[in-house]
Amino acid sequence: MDAYTATGDKAFGRIVSETADWVIREMQSPEGGYYSALDADSEGKEGLFYAWEPEEVEKLLTKQEYAVTSRHYGFDHEPNFEGKWHAHIFQSVEEIAEALDISLDEVLKNLSSARKKLFTAREKRVRPGRDDKILTSWNGLMIKGMAAAGRCLENDEYTRSAERALEFIETELWQDCRLLATCKDGKAHLMAYLDDYAFAIASVLELLQTRWKSDDLCFALLLAEVLLEHFEDPDNHGFYFTADDHEQLIHRPKPFADDAIPSGNGVATWALLRLGHIMGESRYVEAAEHTLKAAWSAIADMPYAHNTLLHAVEEYLYPVQMVIIRGTEKDMEPWVKKLRQDYAPRRMVLAIDKDATGLPESLEARKPAEDVIAYVCTGPVCSAPFTKFDDLENALKQTETH
Repeated sequence: MDAYTATGDKAFGRIVSETADWVIREMQSPEGGYYSALDADSEGKEGLFYAWEPEEVEKLLTKQEYAVTSRHYGFDHEPNFEGKWHAHIFQSVEEIAEALDISLDEVLKNLSSARKKLFTAREKRVRPGRDDKILTSWNGLMIKGMAAAGRCLENDEYTRSAERALEFIETELWQDCRLLATCKDGKAHLMAYLDDYAFAIASVLELLQTRWKSDDLCFALLLAEVLLEHFEDPDNHGFYFTADDHEQLIHRPKPFADDAIPSGNGVATWALLRLGHIMGESRYVEAAEHTLKAAWSAIADMPYAHNTLLHAVEEYLYPVQMVIIRGTEKDMEPWVKKLRQDYAPRRMVLAIDKDATGLPESLEARKPAEDVIAYVCTGPVCSAPFTKFDDLENALKQTETH
């Protein structure tokens, strides 16, 4: 998504779209939450669902489709996966157009029709097994990604997918003002961990940039309060992986390094900084600052293992640029659309309807007007209001952060 926004290269946008479509098709439950994983095996063989024989492909396609597809996906090469062919790009569409002496549009048209035929044929195979438990932490990561995809590609289906998953967390995994870690077959259980809270807060912040809902902000604040009350180390700072009322373990870890997923301390720090600036809440910013200090020796010793915390360090040193827009949805739309065309990863754009209720004082103070009005805030400092987009755009260019 960042690559697509930064370059405008449609290939990057296509990959985002195809990935998001796959998530909705294969990994989202009817109730809204995202499943955990698909097996590698089907019918007892690894990768069988995704592997092909060239003869099988040739029978499914026209002569021209196969000429293009075999070159693009390597069916004219040696087998690359346990005696079969796992399709991946061997030759670019430009190279194929030149080799076959046909137009680029014709290559793309044949590839598109071939992919549809192959997908239809593959759907008749025995599918891999699916791990259908729904994990709060992993859902937080996926909600964040799908919300960003919806915003980046202006695709309401992706945004709605993220909303449904967040609704699932709120209705099924948020019980008695605490999160639960997992849900399967309608049964939610196990006390949630640091990652569950941190990733859920981050996902809400992403959704708020895609579309505003005051109730979602309230949910993020509830999560943040639990994080501070039950996970923060009051003496040495940083956040433990388990809550203070979790079952007693031999060791109560406080992980700072990234692993297969981002560091819970890193995401919590990043999210609290952003939430603190939105709310004007010094407790959140201070908790984030204390975490960075607690983790600093680990970061300095192995910076390559602490990328999420380094990201938070950057946000602490150079607070995110927050653009708050007030007006009707229709009037704000062209402003928001133009701002989203910029590659500005450390800018938050919050478009809040002029009639929105339940706003915190920090946002309520950014008063709406008859027409669209915008404010630019960096940390606790906000600009005078802008009523013309050109003035806002010029101000953003002059105050661009590192």
